[in-house]
Amino acid sequence: MKKISKSLITLSLLLISLLLTFSLFSCSEPVESDELWKDATYTENKSFGEGAKTITVNVVAGEKQVVFTVKTDAETLGDALLAHSLIEGSESQYGLYVEKVNGIKADYDANQSYWSLKKGDTALMTGVDGTAISDGEEYSLVYTR
Repeated sequence: MKKISKSLITLSLLLISLLLTFSLFSCSEPVESDELWKDATYTENKSFGEGAKTITVNVVAGEKQVVFTVKTDAETLGDALLAHSLIEGSESQYGLYVEKVNGIKADYDANQSYWSLKKGDTALMTGVDGTAISDGEEYSLVYTR
């Protein structure tokens, strides 16, 4: 009889420990968002430049986002963003491979992360330097993993 009581107590303590652990994790914010944004250049919406075209670029990483309004005469999205140091990358045979947006680095080799380019809700099949822009368009650069 005593053996059953000890087993029940042990099982009960284990279940209580698990419940407490899960409740603590469910109340905390994901660490990834804070970790991603620690090197961000801008953490609030910002406007840049002068020009005939105005585009909006949403930068989304984890659960946070910032919106950039860019006025430009540039022909491509890449040129407009590079002019204000909003993106960094390396040239490849396919064009500019975006590695950093707003200071936030995506490293595919380290954790399979990359920057996804969207126009509205549609993923684009072109890179930033192959994406012609027009006045009033909205783009998103989404940290993806």
